[in-house]
Amino acid sequence: MAAGAVAIAAAWLPQGRDWWGFLALVVIVIPWTLAYLVSWWPLGTFPRGWIAAVVWAVIAIPVIVAAGWAEPLRPKKGGGL
Repeated sequence: MAAGAVAIAAAWLPQGRDWWGFLALVVIVIPWTLAYLVSWWPLGTFPRGWIAAVVWAVIAIPVIVAAGWAEPLRPKKGGGL
């Protein structure tokens, strides 16, 4: 919930200053990915853990792609024609 709140707060910031919202969304996926990888190897307690790790890692891909998109330029406030 905290990562979502950070992302929502960052959404209202200007381009370039909203990077920490994207970071929060990616960082929240890392513990899940690592937990499933460790349960698969070296522990061996979850034989299909690598599949779950890949699924969680794929969740981060749209966030990383969206973070790299260039936003259209916004007109300056108060500027006439």
